[in-house]
Amino acid sequence: MNISPVSYNNFSFKSALSENHQPKQEKNPVSAAGEKADLAKAAFVAGAGLGGRLLFELVDGGFVLDDIGKKAGKIVSKQKNLTENQRAVKELGVMAGLVLSFIAGVAALYTLFKAPEINYQGNINAMKNKKDMDVYIKGNNVEKELYSQMLEKSKNADDKEKAKLREQYMQMQAAKNLIPEFVNR
Repeated sequence: MNISPVSYNNFSFKSALSENHQPKQEKNPVSAAGEKADLAKAAFVAGAGLGGRLLFELVDGGFVLDDIGKKAGKIVSKQKNLTENQRAVKELGVMAGLVLSFIAGVAALYTLFKAPEINYQGNINAMKNKKDMDVYIKGNNVEKELYSQMLEKSKNADDKEKAKLREQYMQMQAAKNLIPEFVNR
């Protein structure tokens, strides 16, 4: 929380109101589709890690790497008029493509396997995060209304009332509505 000192010479509720609040009504940005997309992305990354690990275990014996090299050689041999350097670079590219295809395939299968859990967990996360965000939005709307009321009171206030409003303003700044923890992930 950041609390800055208030200067009595240039203090204005109007500036505080315009800097901290939007004039339009806020909507809840949390959606079940967004939560499910985050979970699907995480499952795909986990599946890619699993695919890489499986490929590493298969290559550990050495014969899979030879098989991939032979397959890449067959694919590149179909192209004519290549120099030796071009052929070597293309074989490396094809080998990389085959390896990445294997890893992506395992990642896709893993994601499909986890799809029911992603759907269920995404709905739960969305419901929980929507509630947290609704509380945050309502708190912001209440804070905005309080600032508006303070602004109206300050227009016709004497020095004593303005001092009291300044004190109330500082209390509100100290008790700012905190952003829900899931927003900062």
